[in-house]
Amino acid sequence: MAGSVLLLLSVVLAIGGGVLAFLVAASLTSSITVIILASLVVIAGVAFLLSRLGFALLRVRRSLSVWLSAVVTVLVGVLAAVTVFSPGPVTQAGAVPPGVRYWDLPTGSRIAYQHAPATGTGRSTPVIFLHGGPGTPGEGIPAAGQVLAADGYPVYVYDQVGAGRSSRLADVTQYTVARQVADLEAIRVAIGADQIVLIGQSWGGSLTAQYLAAHPDRVARAVITSPGPIWRGDVTEANEGDPWTEEPDVSLRDLAMFALVDVNPRAAHALVPDAEADSWMHKLALTGRDSTGCPGSPTAPAHGNMQGFYVNQVTNADFAEIPDPRPALRKVTVPTLIMRGECDFIKWGITRDYRRTLPNSTLVYVRGAGHAIAGNQPEVYLGLLRDFLAGRPMPDYSSDTPPN
Repeated sequence: MAGSVLLLLSVVLAIGGGVLAFLVAASLTSSITVIILASLVVIAGVAFLLSRLGFALLRVRRSLSVWLSAVVTVLVGVLAAVTVFSPGPVTQAGAVPPGVRYWDLPTGSRIAYQHAPATGTGRSTPVIFLHGGPGTPGEGIPAAGQVLAADGYPVYVYDQVGAGRSSRLADVTQYTVARQVADLEAIRVAIGADQIVLIGQSWGGSLTAQYLAAHPDRVARAVITSPGPIWRGDVTEANEGDPWTEEPDVSLRDLAMFALVDVNPRAAHALVPDAEADSWMHKLALTGRDSTGCPGSPTAPAHGNMQGFYVNQVTNADFAEIPDPRPALRKVTVPTLIMRGECDFIKWGITRDYRRTLPNSTLVYVRGAGHAIAGNQPEVYLGLLRDFLAGRPMPDYSSDTPPN
């Protein structure tokens, strides 16, 4: 009986030891070859020694027990190889639509963008839409952007570095908030604008706040819709909100990727390259795209502009480590419109923090909308944008408590 239990434990403990060796090696090196070898050596050693002892307790002949122990070792190693070290599925990105162009920025980022030229009465200040995530691009000029172009605003929308059709960084630790701010500033210079209007959705709202703190004189007006935190340093999942009512299946290889990205993002990238990691992130986004609106909201359209996994994970980690921008933002007088949907999964305190921090801000509560206000209440969203950009009075919600 003891021998049989030990044989079972040999498999369990070998896998556990391999996982421990995997994480320890990853904390010391980004070489996936070294990490794999360290894991397999520990798996082989633990499996062979414990199974050898188990067979001895079962009184199996010494020569046969050596062979059987070798078989157990090989089987455990093969299990690890086919579950963790074998490449996973890759989703092909959609075809590049007409009108996609690229900026090669001095920061080193190659940025995919689309531009809707002004067709109405010309206005000198361009509008730039900032997508969420980090790493969750949209597809094309949004409907509101087309209307603003007809109103006379040059409109731009771009995929942030690490997402969509923009470049991926070879060193994933370079995905930082500062890099995103630097890219946006380089884009402002590239389009030759003294000032810009920023319209940031979700994480795009967080990026808008970071850019305001760094370059307040370069922003004429800012619109922040369904924003993520101003600063992640004092935010947890419990006080931010969780959009996912369901998530895609997770494999052992996925679990290894999640573990490594916390221990050593470079090692995670070496194990699971961009195309595979982005495919998992894209599947997650498609799975949860209908869980962020009010009950009965129409299904959000899917597109093939891929999500960015490493820019999401590493930028969010950096977002929790950078200095709190709120002291700087309290001095920023740029007119700012904050939109909050009735059914937004982001907790009220996160949105309210923007209204409390930005001295020249207006908070508008939008009934019947979730996280994607532009999709749930497009006419209300567009009306608020146009009124705000035209300088018309806005209905400000100033209470610290959410509406009933």
